[in-house]
Order: sequence, then C-alpha cells, then structure tokens
Amino acid sequence: MSCWLRWALIVIFLVSVNSEKDEACETLPSEIHIIKEEFDELGRLQRTCNADIAVNKCEGACNSQVQPSVITPNGFLKECYCCRESYLRERVITLTHCYDPDGMRLTSEKMATLDIKLKEPADCKCYKCGDYSR
Repeated sequence: MSCWLRWALIVIFLVSVNSEKDEACETLPSEIHIIKEEFDELGRLQRTCNADIAVNKCEGACNSQVQPSVITPNGFLKECYCCRESYLRERVITLTHCYDPDGMRLTSEKMATLDIKLKEPADCKCYKCGDYSR
C-alpha cells in the first residue's frame, strides 16, 4: 500500500470519528453590562445610563470535516461549520442607572431610566462558516 493511500485512509478514519460526535450548538443565557450615552443636538453629553442585562448567546460545537480531494490544490476538502444565530429577536431593555455628566444619579421620572432596543439570538444552529446568507 502506498504511503499516500495509507495516509488518506488515516484521514478518512479521523473524519468519520469526528463526525460521530453530536453537534452541541445551543442558545444559552448570559449576562452583559450595557452602557449608553445620550447627547443633545449640540453633541453635549446629557446622561449616561447602564444596567446588567440577561441575554441569550449562541455557544457550542458543530461538526466540521476534512477529507482528501483530488480537485483542491492542497489535496483536502474542508467543510467548516460554526454555531451562530438562526434568528434574532428584538426586545426593549430598560437601563435603570442613569447619571448626569458630573456623575450624579438622576432621579426625575423622565431621566432616571432609558429604554433601548437590543437584538439577541432566539435560536442557534450550525451554519457553514463564512455563509452569512440565511
């Protein structure tokens, strides 16, 4: 058996072992700290608001494969799959800690909170790496 054929059989064996693993791409809860600055029409800072927000994130592993190929220049065909969002959900978040430019906490009903829109993953799946069209 030639060296090339023996090596190709080893690669095929490794690919089939790796492809037996289950994909573990999932939507997981996470927490982020958001800071939003608000400016007036002249560009002066009016207030800075922040909060710790619970959001979803995509995390996990997807099956990727490498196999010998006589068509590709390097002799291998690689198929890479990445875990990322399949759908983004928009929701309104209320930032509850607002401060004036001097760092003083704002307490007036109109200025004490700030609503912002945030997009987060609602579902995650494995997609071919570099393929962003959904």
